[in-house]
Amino acid sequence: MSATAITALGSRTRVLMPGVIVSAVVAAAATFLSEHYGAPVMLFALLLGLAVNFLATDGACKPGIEFTAREVLRVGVALLGIRITLEQIASLGWQPVAMVVALVVVTILVSVAVARLLGFNSLFGLLTGGATAICGASAALALAAALPSHPQKERATLFTVIGVSALSTLAMILYPMIAEALGLSPLHAGFFIGGTIHDVAQVVGAGYSMSHETGDSATVVKLMRVAMLLPVIVCAAMITRMRGAEPGSKRPPLLPWFAVGFVILAAINSTGVIPPVVQEAGNELSRWCLVIAISALGMKTQLKDLASVGIKPILLMVGETAFLAVLVLAMLHWGF
Repeated sequence: MSATAITALGSRTRVLMPGVIVSAVVAAAATFLSEHYGAPVMLFALLLGLAVNFLATDGACKPGIEFTAREVLRVGVALLGIRITLEQIASLGWQPVAMVVALVVVTILVSVAVARLLGFNSLFGLLTGGATAICGASAALALAAALPSHPQKERATLFTVIGVSALSTLAMILYPMIAEALGLSPLHAGFFIGGTIHDVAQVVGAGYSMSHETGDSATVVKLMRVAMLLPVIVCAAMITRMRGAEPGSKRPPLLPWFAVGFVILAAINSTGVIPPVVQEAGNELSRWCLVIAISALGMKTQLKDLASVGIKPILLMVGETAFLAVLVLAMLHWGF
């Protein structure tokens, strides 16, 4: 590396570092609160970020916050691939795989259709539907990174993260009671919980609160939903390419680099060569990257913008969550 390049890198680092450090501090505070009070860490990160959003205005922190909300987010999405192995998916057989694919596709398509009926951009339906059907806040952030730029995209992303985090926490409490009331077997209860609750942490909490067998099956089904993130990201990237790049910018790639990283890590993880300690470290790093990124997104958002969304987006997300639960129960009744 030449001296000029080193100097440029050092200068760039000095510009970005204040915003990156502030985002990391907010993420650390959110993690502390989450561990001590039990609420979703993404929700705490958003709220704390909103509380200090003055840091994202013109000042020393702004470039680093912009960088964190964009690039650190993509690193976190790529690292999600280390959660997936082909062996985990194959262990349940072909039928659950087909059912997971069907419920993700149907939920997203219905969400897009309903969003358009309510007068929203179809991409908002893709964002909320993908977050509901796949893996909650992580999917919302990943899809937002792949979707075309839009003046309302950041506000829509934050609203979606808040919505899925709140609904996922509520589902973690209610869905085990529903499974018991319906008399579902441990395996069916695991499929119901893993196929409906948005975030991985809440799936694990709800599943193992019932039984070890339910927790195991719920976790594997949830990871199958996480694996659906890749094809949905590719679809979002294709939409972005079809809509064209913004003036003065390059045309986006068909497969974003973070999606390629997701695939590579999932493939390597499937070979079994990654030690468990490295897998755990990768999962933790992915979680930290996503929490830091959502902290930065919170700092970039004005609370008055979120307060002005109205009742329709709330009804859309609640309806998506209820639809997914009914769809999974119908699948269990008729086909599993």
